[in-house]
Amino acid sequence: MADNKLTFLLKTGFNQPGITRGALMFSAISATMDVDTVLYCVQEGADIMVSGAVENEKVKKGIPTLKQRLQEAIDAGVDIQICSATAELKGIKEADLVKPARITGAATLIDLALDSDNVICWG
Repeated sequence: MADNKLTFLLKTGFNQPGITRGALMFSAISATMDVDTVLYCVQEGADIMVSGAVENEKVKKGIPTLKQRLQEAIDAGVDIQICSATAELKGIKEADLVKPARITGAATLIDLALDSDNVICWG
């Protein structure tokens, strides 16, 4: 396991796809740099973690899609967590999520922040 830990807080989704792509990209880069990386999703950030949700995004030629950036984060080993309070509010069940994303308690964000070297907020 890496010596460094970094948490990304993602609170945007389809409402701000450019910011969301950035969070996914930087979390993937962090993980490939041997940093223990968590992407904690709240509010609209949870929406893109629903299986199939990012399949039909239309972007200009040459711009990576949310699907591509999400797959990069998954392939890099980013630990993707969705806030349980957000999931409950939106009716998202763990079975609805892309693998390996998972729902964790709302207080998990506090634990992650206390345990991380840094927290970066997107959105």
